[in-house]
Amino acid sequence: MSAELADTWHRPPDEGYFADDLDRIPGLPSHTELIDGSLVVVSPQKRFHMMALRLLENALTRLAPEDRFVVSREMSVVLGARQRPEPDLLVVHANAEIDLDATWYPADAVVLAVEVVSPDSEERDRRRKPTLYAEAGIKYFWRVEDVAGRMVVYAYELDPATAKYVPVGIFHDRLSLAYPFEIEIDLTVIDKSGPLRG
Repeated sequence: MSAELADTWHRPPDEGYFADDLDRIPGLPSHTELIDGSLVVVSPQKRFHMMALRLLENALTRLAPEDRFVVSREMSVVLGARQRPEPDLLVVHANAEIDLDATWYPADAVVLAVEVVSPDSEERDRRRKPTLYAEAGIKYFWRVEDVAGRMVVYAYELDPATAKYVPVGIFHDRLSLAYPFEIEIDLTVIDKSGPLRG
C-alpha cells in the first residue's frame, strides 16, 4: 500500500479494494464499509439511529445468555474478498475465536446482524446488505426503520433451502422472538423521556 493512498483512497484501484485493505489504508474515515469492492463512507447519523441502537444493544446484552452469545458493535464482518460491511449491531457466538486486536468478525461467528436504516443507506440496508448476509450464511437479520419517529423492527430468518431470508415478523410496539434466544423488548421506550433521550 503506497504512502499516497492516504490522500487518494476515494479513487479506487482498477481491481477495487479487498477486505484486508480496510486495515491498511491510512486516514480512512471511521465506520467505512467495503461493499462489492467499493468503499462506502457512512454519513453522520440522526438521533433516532443512536437511540434505536442503544435500546437494542442494552436489551440484547441483558437478554443474551452470556455463555453462548456476545453483543457487539463497531466491528465489521468479512463476508468475502470484496465484502466487509459493518452492521449497526451484531450478536456473535461467545466461543468465536476473536482476539482483542481484531477489527472484524468472520461471517461464521455472527448469529444476528442488525441494520438501522438511515436516509443515505436505505438501498444498502433494505436490499444489498441482507442479500450479502444471507449468502454468507448469517442466520438472523433485523432491519430497523423510523416510521414517524416510532421504531419498527422487521425480523428475518435464513431459509437454508434457498439461502435467502424469509420474514418472521414485523414488530411495532413489542419485539417478541424465540430465536436466536428468548427476546422481549418494549420498542415504545424510544418514545418516552428518560435515559435514552439524555
